[in-house]
Amino acid sequence: MDQAPDIAASRLSPEELARNFADAHPPLTDNQAVIEADRCYFCYDAPCIEACPTGIDIPGFIKKIASGNLAGSARTILESNILGGSCARVCPTEILCEHACVRNAQEEKPIAIGALQRHATDWQMTHRGQPFSRAAATGRHVAVVGAGPAGLACAHRLAMHGHDVTVFDARPKAGGLNEYGIAAYKLPDDFAQREIDFVTAIGGITIEAGKVLGRDFTLAALVAAYDAVFLGIGQAGVRALGIAGEQLDGVLNAVDFIEAVRRSPSRGDVPVGRRVVVIGGGNTAVDAAVQAKRLGAEEVTLVYRRGADTMSATPVEQEWAQTNNVAIRYWAAPARIEGTNGAVGSVTFARGHLVDGKPAYALGEFTLAADMVLKAVGQLFLPDPLDEDWIDVANGRIMVDAHGRTSRDGVYAGGDCTPGEDLTVAAVRDGRNAAETIHADLIGAAGA
Repeated sequence: MDQAPDIAASRLSPEELARNFADAHPPLTDNQAVIEADRCYFCYDAPCIEACPTGIDIPGFIKKIASGNLAGSARTILESNILGGSCARVCPTEILCEHACVRNAQEEKPIAIGALQRHATDWQMTHRGQPFSRAAATGRHVAVVGAGPAGLACAHRLAMHGHDVTVFDARPKAGGLNEYGIAAYKLPDDFAQREIDFVTAIGGITIEAGKVLGRDFTLAALVAAYDAVFLGIGQAGVRALGIAGEQLDGVLNAVDFIEAVRRSPSRGDVPVGRRVVVIGGGNTAVDAAVQAKRLGAEEVTLVYRRGADTMSATPVEQEWAQTNNVAIRYWAAPARIEGTNGAVGSVTFARGHLVDGKPAYALGEFTLAADMVLKAVGQLFLPDPLDEDWIDVANGRIMVDAHGRTSRDGVYAGGDCTPGEDLTVAAVRDGRNAAETIHADLIGAAGA
């Protein structure tokens, strides 16, 4: 506990870092894709379609791969999910489409739907570019706040309908979590930006980066200046642990750590501790822990307050952490962080278990030495920029109806800032569906 902090960059050679942050799951070859596609039963009323938040015709696109029609396959995917390339890489298919695959019953091995989706969309982006064209200009102009998956999906669908779209984003680069919040080995080779170029190639979409709602403009000003406004502002806040020592040097938000890794071309300038403790149970916690290990940390321990079955990180993600030599400790709640000279030295946890169906932490304590602590206990929606603009917010989310309309006329919302699953594919669905609502409302208003 009294040891000096030991946080440093360049713990590994450039060659080792390049290997560690290369594509974690290399793409299928053409032959592999055809063989895998041939395993599909091409079910009628396929359960995998129902399990996909964006409703992609999965048997349809797989059948086209089997017959060599990659252009048709990609179009089938992208008609439902214009960010099908990134979703193929980051979507938890193991709990969605692949979990529903009927092949599980016969072989306990589903069709590799995510890998096949990547195969088709990568081919499209490499060989054909944007497969859609804009309708005739409508003369309507829509503002989209947030250039993450929800905002980009909304902007693309609006552009398809002939509307002009201006997308505002607080970050220096567009992309949202795909650019800043996903492990670098999941979306390597600047894929997030290449996908944005692919999406915006349809035309009619202008992105203004570095523009912050509440600082550079207000919602009221957008409502006055544009025909409609879509809010895809995500969750910009980070939950605090609420324990002593949280302010010590070496205690960081996991999302900030992940962003630092993603923004570094070489990863060699990202400092990491020798002994890293990650607190949390979601995909962000796993991404932070695995990347700390791949940066050269000697010991990485992920600590979660309940059991494996209640972690929001899927079993596949938990196994991925363990195969990357991350130790996972369950049923441990953080009690305090201690250190010397203003720097973290250890974290103490209370041991827990279930008592009458509820967690209780009265089984004593244990302490882990640490020179870096990464907090990954959840993100928060920050409503402050909206307070003066009369948008209904409840339980930390913007309230919307089934079509993405908020309580204010002409303002729509979707993605992580609204109730529902915090998944990239769900955000894409929300943005796409809201765009269809906006289009119908604008055309209806024009015809009234």
